[in-house]
Amino acid sequence: MSNTPHELHEEFPDQAEAIHALKELDAHFARLAAEYHEINRAVHRAETNIEPIDQFAETELRKTRAALKDQLAKILHEASDA
Repeated sequence: MSNTPHELHEEFPDQAEAIHALKELDAHFARLAAEYHEINRAVHRAETNIEPIDQFAETELRKTRAALKDQLAKILHEASDA
């Protein structure tokens, strides 16, 4: 279990500019990024026992975060190909 937040700019360090631009220009990407940030913070709060939750709920949050990250990565990849 890691209790280090997985911020988008840390997950995709070479794409910080693209993340910023897509947040400004693509409402869908911005919504996914906001949801990722919210879920990521919830995972971090659970991992650090700031807001403890049961293991099943924490696992589900992690799965949701991973799915969002995959969607964001796909959009970033498509944007870099354009």
